[in-house]
Amino acid sequence: MKTKLREIFAKENLTLSDIQIENFKTYAEMLVEWNEKINLTAITDDEGIAEKHFLDSVLPLTKVDVPRGTTLIDVGTGAGFPAIPMKIYRDDIEVTRLDSLNKRINFLSEVSDELGLSAKCILSRAEDGGKNPDLREKFDIATARAVAPLPVLCEYCLPFVKVGGKFLALKGPNENAEDAEKAVEILGGKICSTWNYSLPSGDNRRLIVIEKVKETPKKYPRDAGKIKKSPL
Repeated sequence: MKTKLREIFAKENLTLSDIQIENFKTYAEMLVEWNEKINLTAITDDEGIAEKHFLDSVLPLTKVDVPRGTTLIDVGTGAGFPAIPMKIYRDDIEVTRLDSLNKRINFLSEVSDELGLSAKCILSRAEDGGKNPDLREKFDIATARAVAPLPVLCEYCLPFVKVGGKFLALKGPNENAEDAEKAVEILGGKICSTWNYSLPSGDNRRLIVIEKVKETPKKYPRDAGKIKKSPL
């Protein structure tokens, strides 16, 4: 795994320290071990984990300016992507991971303890967290690597972002930012940029960057059923 990590990150001109390599290796081992119990990922081979989970999670940090000390919330973090790889690569970022399943939060807490990462875990549904005054509009950046359509993701994620901050949507090549223009405007955002790039294996990715330009109206996010049934 160590050699795979160095090789794959080097293809993107990214260098990892020995400590980062060791942390990624331990994370991969824990991911595979826990995956047998709680179904965290379909990707379990060293090369796949190194590229399609770790590198894929880190690459957005090379596309967007992320100042030191940035506060970031990863919404629906699942097995910790992109939050944990981002934290391993940029330890100065203050990371919060939000997920609705307790068993995934237990896994994420174990990873943090094992790697010595200072990263918070919050057990909550996204639509509940977005209404929580301790979380609402408190973060410089929100991230999501979920499969939900972009208008749905925007309603889940933009309420967490403070005015002047950004929502980074890590998507596949077929997701169009234009499809979410109405939702973005209603929720107080503005589509800032779209980055198209490929992983070393040739898999295409699209990073959609949405800037928060005004406060999200208080009635958003709606209940999960309404968000899915009637996207903005």
